[in-house]
Amino acid sequence: MAHPNFFTLIIGTEILNRRRQDKHFDFVTKALAEKGAKLTGSFIIEDDPALIIQTIKFIASQPNPVLFAFGGIGSTPDDYTRKCAAVALKDGKLYVQAQAKKIIEEKLGEEAYPYPIKMAELPKGAQLLDNPVNKMPAFSLDERYFFMPGFPEMSHPMVKEILKKLLREPRTYYRYTLTALCKENELIEVMEQMPKEVEFSSLPKCYSDGWRVTISVASHNKAKAEKAFQLYIDLLEKKQIPYGLNDDI
Repeated sequence: MAHPNFFTLIIGTEILNRRRQDKHFDFVTKALAEKGAKLTGSFIIEDDPALIIQTIKFIASQPNPVLFAFGGIGSTPDDYTRKCAAVALKDGKLYVQAQAKKIIEEKLGEEAYPYPIKMAELPKGAQLLDNPVNKMPAFSLDERYFFMPGFPEMSHPMVKEILKKLLREPRTYYRYTLTALCKENELIEVMEQMPKEVEFSSLPKCYSDGWRVTISVASHNKAKAEKAFQLYIDLLEKKQIPYGLNDDI
């Protein structure tokens, strides 16, 4: 797979109304960073079928997307994600996935009916993801859309296993940071020169003794990151603005 653009979709009204605290965003960003990757976007949305479908479709429209979706794949009436994934990515129908049906029946016996067995109804072409906690299956579509439970203890090991396959060779992300004693508008002329391959951020803050701005540049291309960073240093020295590397100031 070409270098993917990673997205998270965190589904749950209980997160938006603060009955539960999200743990997925922080975990995924750290797991990606270990592989030299990062998120392109993250969405937290309520349990609304139309919104779930629209969000999945939007993510699927992006270049080379990989989606980690959390929540809504159970068997209760407010678990919409299986059907929404089918509508957004396939033919809109759910089919009984034989392997999932077998797992649920073997795990729950008679208690699999009438409700838990619904978790075996999946979009066309769904592949199962192993659930390390209770074996109730999660699923993927097209080896790039991964739909997992909302429970971190179940889904986070799945993410780790997925990343092992997608990012077999970790990429180094070269980052350089400085803090300067000035407003960020002093450095806009350099910001406008940043190449596409270089990520940069400007974080200004006003203290009691004046303004400071932290500049960070990063890239998988070390030479381009170093060159971009040097442009800021050259301008600061030209303007005789004090600065420190690695947030020393």
